[in-house]
Amino acid sequence: MVRRNLHGSASHPTRNLEQPWFIEHRHHTAYLNTLYDTYLQLTNPQGKVYVFLGEVQFFTNWQVFVKSKYANTHIKFILTGSNSSLLSNDLNTLLSGRSLNIHLDTFSFHEYLNYLGIDHADALSLSKYRIDINRAFDAYLQWGGFYEVFTAPTPAIRQALLLSYAQNILYQDIVPRHQIRNATTLEHLFYYLMTNATREVNYTTLSQTFGISDKTIRDYLGYFEETFLLKRIDRFHYKPKERIKSQKKLYALDNGFLQTATKPSRNLGQALENLVCITLNQRTRHVSYLRDTYEVDFFDGETLYQVCYTLEEDKTRQRETRALEHFGAQMQKPGVILTSEAWIGGENTIGTPVKTWLLQENHPL
Repeated sequence: MVRRNLHGSASHPTRNLEQPWFIEHRHHTAYLNTLYDTYLQLTNPQGKVYVFLGEVQFFTNWQVFVKSKYANTHIKFILTGSNSSLLSNDLNTLLSGRSLNIHLDTFSFHEYLNYLGIDHADALSLSKYRIDINRAFDAYLQWGGFYEVFTAPTPAIRQALLLSYAQNILYQDIVPRHQIRNATTLEHLFYYLMTNATREVNYTTLSQTFGISDKTIRDYLGYFEETFLLKRIDRFHYKPKERIKSQKKLYALDNGFLQTATKPSRNLGQALENLVCITLNQRTRHVSYLRDTYEVDFFDGETLYQVCYTLEEDKTRQRETRALEHFGAQMQKPGVILTSEAWIGGENTIGTPVKTWLLQENHPL
C-alpha cells in the first residue's frame, strides 16, 4: 500500500511482513531491498520517503537493510513489531544513535471508555453514566486492554485469544530467541505464575516444583518480562543494591493474562491489585512495595497505596490504615486505600474507588 502526505511530496510504502507471500523470503534480507526498489520503480516518489514495516522482526537480519538505507537522508523508517527483538541490545548496538524506541501499552481504562463512547470528562458525566462506567470497569478488570480481546463477542473467544497471545509469545518469540529446549515447562511455568500473580516470588520453590534450576527459573522470568507478559517489583529500600537483592512480587502486564492461569478464577481482589500495578507501571517506572512489621502494596516514590477490594470488615480497615500510618510516619508520605467502591463509615469516607483513581487527570497515562 502507498500513502501520500498532505502536501503530496512524499510517498509512504507500508508492508506487514508477516503476510503469507513473504514466508519463502524471510531468511533473505536482500528481498527487502527488492521490495523497496520495486516501489521506487512503480511510484517514482518525490521528497522524503517514510517507510512503514509492520512485524519487521519476521525477516532475518532486517537491521542490515534498514542501516544500509538510513544513510540516505531522504528515508525515514517506522518499524513495528510484537517481538522483544525490537528492544534487544543487538538492535541498539547496530542502530546506535539512529533509533527511538516507543513502547505502546494496551488500552488504559480511560482509552477503553473513549472507545465505548462513554462520556467521563467531568463529575457530572461520571455521575450521569455511572452505571455504564461500572459495567465497563467490571469487564475491563476481568479481560484487560487488548483490543481484539475486549471486542470479541463471547468470554470463550476472549479467553482463547488470550491463550493464543501467550502461546505466540512463548513459542514464536522466547523459545527460538533463547533456544529453549523444554518449551512445555516454560509454558506451564507461565500459567502457574498467572495463578499466583500479586504474590512474592520464591525461586527455590518454583525450582523444586518444575524440576529445573534456580538460575533457569530466573532466566525464564526475565524472558517473560522482556516480552511484556509480566512485571516483577522490588521491595523498597533506599539503597539500590538492597532493592536489587530483595524478594520480588509478580504481576501480569495485562489483566487479561490472569485468565490464562492454570486455575482461572474470579479473584476480584487479585485482579484489582494487578490492575493498580499495571497503571502505576505506566505512570512511573519506579514501583515498589514496602514491608517490615506491616506491608504496603505499592510505593511510587510519592504516594503509598493499599489495594483492598472491600473495607466492610473492621479488622480489614484497621489493617490497611495501620500499615499506611506506620510507613507514612516513617517516610512522611501520603497514603491512599484503593477499593472497588468507597466505604462510608459515620462521617468519614474511607477508600478511593479504583475506577475513580484510574480517571484522575492529575495522573495522566
